Amino acid sequence: MAAAPKTARKPGRPRRQTGPQRSDMRLVAWVAAAIFALDQALKYLVVHVLQLDRVREIDVFPPWLNLRMAWNQGVNFGLMASDQDFMRWVLIGIAFVICIWVWIWVWRAALGRLARISAGMLIGGALGNVVDRFLYGAVADFLNMSLPNWQNPYSFNVADIAIFAGAIGLVLLPQPAKPAAKPAPRSRKPAMKPTAKPAGGRAPKAPVQPDLFGDAPDGGAVPPARQGRDGDGNPR
Repeated sequence: MAAAPKTARKPGRPRRQTGPQRSDMRLVAWVAAAIFALDQALKYLVVHVLQLDRVREIDVFPPWLNLRMAWNQGVNFGLMASDQDFMRWVLIGIAFVICIWVWIWVWRAALGRLARISAGMLIGGALGNVVDRFLYGAVADFLNMSLPNWQNPYSFNVADIAIFAGAIGLVLLPQPAKPAAKPAPRSRKPAMKPTAKPAGGRAPKAPVQPDLFGDAPDGGAVPPARQGRDGDGNPR
């Protein structure tokens, strides 16, 4: 038996998104990967190539930019620093929780491009410091920026800059307003079709109804059976 020919499918309308709108997280992932790669590349250059952990100090453009090696066992500016090893794992767990929470929040909130870039910077910087804690037991800080007649006692790295800038961006950038729901379209009544006319061009007349009271309908002649009688049926 021959197979029945397949009918071509008509192009349908695009499906409407019934669920809540979500963010495109590819931009967040690319920014996070770029920050992570840059941070780890600079740390490898400073620690293993320039051996700043042994030299301790390298002047690049004093006093504005210098390399000063510092191992940070806490968070930014040495907060929550501790010599105990369990604190390292506590900070690693906190960093992972923050990264996951920021990722889910940005994905659900459907934020704009700048907000997603900020989220990628924060996540990439946090993961860069997490790797330091795994490898060295502390975060490798080496950037130092000072001013004439003022020496900055703190050092930082690219991951710290990305975390700080990303957090500020997520706080200052407003969340876009949700679009208002469109009203349901009104149903249109089908137009009344005109009645068909006969071949002669004249509309048919309505059938004549008999007059029960003896009067001729539409001015016609009185039926013979009703002539000479009054309304009660008596002869006139």
